[in-house]
Amino acid sequence: MIIDCHGHFTTVPAAHTSWRKDQLDAWAAEATAPQYPDISDDELRASIGGSQLRLMRERGVDLTIFSPRASAMAHHQGDEGVSRQWAEACNDLIYRVTQLYPDNFAGVCQLPQSPGVPIANSIAELRRCVEQLGFVGCNLNPDPSGGHWTSAPLTDRGWYPFYEAMVDLDVPAMVHVSAVTNPNFHATGSAYLNADTTAFMQFLQADLFRDFPELRFVIPHGGGAVPYHWGRFRGLADMLERPPVEESVMRNVFFDTCVYHQPGIDLLFEVIDIDNLLFGSEMVGAVRGLDPRTGHYFDDTRRYVEALDLAAADREKVFERNARRVYPRLEQLIKA
Repeated sequence: MIIDCHGHFTTVPAAHTSWRKDQLDAWAAEATAPQYPDISDDELRASIGGSQLRLMRERGVDLTIFSPRASAMAHHQGDEGVSRQWAEACNDLIYRVTQLYPDNFAGVCQLPQSPGVPIANSIAELRRCVEQLGFVGCNLNPDPSGGHWTSAPLTDRGWYPFYEAMVDLDVPAMVHVSAVTNPNFHATGSAYLNADTTAFMQFLQADLFRDFPELRFVIPHGGGAVPYHWGRFRGLADMLERPPVEESVMRNVFFDTCVYHQPGIDLLFEVIDIDNLLFGSEMVGAVRGLDPRTGHYFDDTRRYVEALDLAAADREKVFERNARRVYPRLEQLIKA
């Protein structure tokens, strides 16, 4: 079985996106948001079948761990109430996809984060999505300010109530930022990779996993700059008199394979232990075009992994077993 740990609903029906604009316009006018539109199952099938599901079948992906579009989370827009209403609408749409295609999609939720609002306020939506909708994890935004990093580090105790809920529910979080208003950062080209790298460094500097030994995070996009600068992070751990990163961080942190060229995948697998790697493509996502050097789509990451000289057991770990271990609630869905 091939499980893609990183997929977003980037082809939502137009009515969903239009409602979001109307919702924000209503908030700016201090008016009540309009009623959410009636989106039919046929509209959902059309939005999924011609893009995400078609590409999964063409590329041999069996199951995608599926979440709302990351750039559209936009936690910096509106207020807490707006974010909550938007998160619920997005998560409900993901749930409907998982019900239409239960063999192909497992849900991961967006959280109703908002700048300056305690993350504890997002616990109720996490529990709703996991306990009632059958989701297997969440996306956690370390920077809901939209690129200005006003939040405390992920290791700050202000995050602890949410981590307690994650452990209680036995679900991981993918560290994933959203849209960016800071003009210094391109969203997918720099802000996302910066956040991945920053999260890893925060984990290295603190004792979060001593306090929560069962907590699990997936750092996407191949871990940002981390694998490329592995010696730097090992050296910084030593200089800061921290434990080795393999002991203090990598028991709880995992990287996906959203790296869009063969040399990058080669390096990722050379540096990072096989038990910490989950197959992912972020398809349909940030990079959608054909690579003129190969004639294949950049985000067709399965071919990169298959080009590696991996033992059968290691290949199975990357494509399936590691995801089932990091997202244990998948077992219920797969058995069903």
